[in-house]
Order: sequence, then C-alpha cells, then structure tokens
Amino acid sequence: MADTAGQGMTAAERRTTLGLAGVYGFRMLGLFLILPVFALFAEDLPGSTPFLTGLAIGIYGLTQALLQIPFGMLSDRIGRKPVILGGLVLFAAGSAVAASASDIHWIIIGRAMQGSGAVAAAIMALAADLTREEQRTKIMATIGMTIGASFMLAMIIGPTLDAWVGVPGIFWTTAGLAVIGMALIAWVVPTPRRSTVHRDAEPVPALFGKVLRNPDLLRLDWGIFTLHFILTSLFLAVPLELKTVGVAPADHALVYLPVMILAIVGMVPFVIMAEKGGKMKPVFLGAIGTLAVAQLLLWRFGNQFWPLVAGVAIFFVAFNLLEATLPSLVSKTAPADAKGTAMGVYSTSQFAGAFVGGALGGWTHQHQGVMAVFLLGAGVALLWLLIAAGMRRPGRYSSELVHLAELDEQAAQALSGRLQALPGVVEVVLVVEEGVAYLKVDRSCFDRAEVDAIVGVPA
Repeated sequence: MADTAGQGMTAAERRTTLGLAGVYGFRMLGLFLILPVFALFAEDLPGSTPFLTGLAIGIYGLTQALLQIPFGMLSDRIGRKPVILGGLVLFAAGSAVAASASDIHWIIIGRAMQGSGAVAAAIMALAADLTREEQRTKIMATIGMTIGASFMLAMIIGPTLDAWVGVPGIFWTTAGLAVIGMALIAWVVPTPRRSTVHRDAEPVPALFGKVLRNPDLLRLDWGIFTLHFILTSLFLAVPLELKTVGVAPADHALVYLPVMILAIVGMVPFVIMAEKGGKMKPVFLGAIGTLAVAQLLLWRFGNQFWPLVAGVAIFFVAFNLLEATLPSLVSKTAPADAKGTAMGVYSTSQFAGAFVGGALGGWTHQHQGVMAVFLLGAGVALLWLLIAAGMRRPGRYSSELVHLAELDEQAAQALSGRLQALPGVVEVVLVVEEGVAYLKVDRSCFDRAEVDAIVGVPA
C-alpha cells in the first residue's frame, strides 16, 4: 500500500468511479425526472386526489428507507454485484409498471417498486472494495455529487421530456436508464477479488446504537429528513402555481434553468465561508432560516409570477447549500469507526423525509389548499431551526484509516495510547480483528508521517 500512496487513481479506480457514478446518477435521475411534472399530470389521472399524488411522488422514499441498509448488509454475504443488479431489475420493473399504469394506484405501486431497488449502500460498499483508502474519499465524493447533478438535470429536462413523450414516456425512459446501469455494472465496473466490511463506507449493525445515541448526529439526521420533506412537498405545489400564473407546462424548464444556475452560483461563497472561513454553524443556521423565509414568501405571494420565481430561487440557494454541507457535518461528527453507519442512518432519514413530505404535503393540499403546502414547509423549517440551534460548533475534522500488523490486546492498548498522543489526533479506535485503526484528525496540525512511523510503515 505504501508504494502507491502518493499516486493518483489507478485505471481500475477510474473505471470504478466512472461506472458507479453512472449507475448512481442514472438511477437518481430516473427517480427525480417526474418531480417537476407529475402534479400536473396527476390532475387528469383516474382516481387521483392531491393526497394520492403526494403519495405517488414520495412513496419511493419509504421502500428505499426500509431496504437500503438491509440490501447493503446482504451484499456483504452474497456479493455486491448480484445485489446491485437485482436492485436495478426492481427499479426497471417498477418504472415499467408506472409507465403502463391506467390509474394513480398502479403508479403508486410502480414508484414503490422503483424505491425497492435500494442499492445505494451496496454501491458505496463496492466502491470501497475496489479502491485504496487514500483515494476513497475522492471517489465517494464523486459518486455522491451525482445526486445533485441528477436533480439539477431532472428539473431542466423533465418538463421538456414531458412535452415530447408524456409522463408514461418518462417512466419508460427511467426503465432504459436502469438497463444502462446494469450494463455499467456488468461490463465497466471491475469485480472485486473479495468483499469485506468497510466501517468507513457502509453500515455495521453493531455500531447502530453508538450512532443513534449521538445527539449531534440525530440533529443532522433530522435535518436531512426535513430538507427532503420540504423538497418533495414543494413540487406538489410549484408546478401547479407556475401553471396558474400563466407558464405553460412545456415552458417550466425555462423557469427552472436560470433558477438552478443561480442556486449553484449563489451557494458557492457560503460554502467557502463555512468550510474555509470556520463559520459553519452560522452559515448552516442561516440557510435553514432562509428555507423558512422562502416558504413564507411562496405562501404569501406565490400566486404572482415574480414572487413565485424569487421564492423558488431563494429556496434552492439554501437547499443546495444545506445539501452540500450536511454530509460533511455527518462525516466530521461521526465516531471514528462509524462513519459508514452514520451515513447509512443519514441516507435512510433522507428517503424517509421524501416519503413523509409527499404524503403529508398531499394531505395538506387536499384539505387546506395548495398554498398551505408552503406554510407547512415553513413550519417544518422553523422547527428544524430550533433543533439545530443546539448543535455544537463542528470541528474541522477528517478521517484516516491505518493498517496494522497483528497485535495482542496489550500491544493494541499501548499503540492506541501512542496514536492518541500525536498532535492533531482527536479520536482513535483500534479494531484488532480487522487489523486497522480508525482515526479522526484535525488536518491543521496532523502529520500522517508520524502515524506511519509509529505503526512501522516504510517511508
């Protein structure tokens, strides 16, 4: 391992990154494509009500939340690729069911089937199997970025696809994307020689208690739940209001395109201020408050074109900022040996939020009117702001994984003490049976060479 530490990605790691990012991105694109168009389509769908419309949009989150961690653990037993391929088959089958549906109930079934192809944890585990530790953060970040890119692309091309082929055609498109994902897994992504549990990349059942007892992590889990609750409920109302103020459905992309560009550009200075300027907590709380302000603006003035566009733009600046900073906060906050478990719970919370946001947003629309959906979002954002206000100022930490020689219990305790005493080392967890040490470190004063000298890695 030492002789490759200073190198960039190998050819196999590049193939892994390209292939798995493609699979993840195509799958999320398929899930997101109907967001900007489904509320309009459902108005004329047999059996549809606003509540069932919200359920159809959000129910993928329920099956995804229930199954992604079990599927990840199943991949430890039977292999990553069989689980991922099986999940993509479920996703494609659900897309076909939704595309062929003649009423809202079959679309709900199809969307639930789409979500049951819950392969996120297995994809991350496969990425860990195929990459070296010093490249893993880069590769995981690249795969993770495909979620944001897929969402942005879906907002722009979803209305255009709807104008060309309709919502059933969009569902057939998502089935095709799943088939492309299968081809990438089969022929582009390498097959690992063996699969092992990676505590930094996947959930470990024994560590769930440790993660679920951490109040700072629970605040962040509530945060991503709330963020995707608001996002899903938002798209039960915004497409309808755009139509009300005179924007033809085929032209909705002309609204979303500049909004998404503004949202990306607008969040950048705040990310820099938070990460490099050490202002993470005030920027984070400010973004949550901005979500609430945007929702209140939409509630009060969303029946007018420019306030509606302004409210959506403000919302997405805050949304993108929070979507970028929340995973970083989870990584910094998680125990040194439980980052994968913390991210698994976090992802489950995200998908659960999408489900509850769709169902409760639809119920609110049905019983209180479409504008009340924005008021619901504002209330949930303000509750999040109250909960997040108690968060501790996050440290500027990152993770290190160190391979160890075989140790007995006494030698392990001595080594742990020596590592803990090094400058910049915040936390040390030795897992003797796996032959690794997980470190949480402060990069500003940490020197990896000191660690290597202690554990005997050659220079």
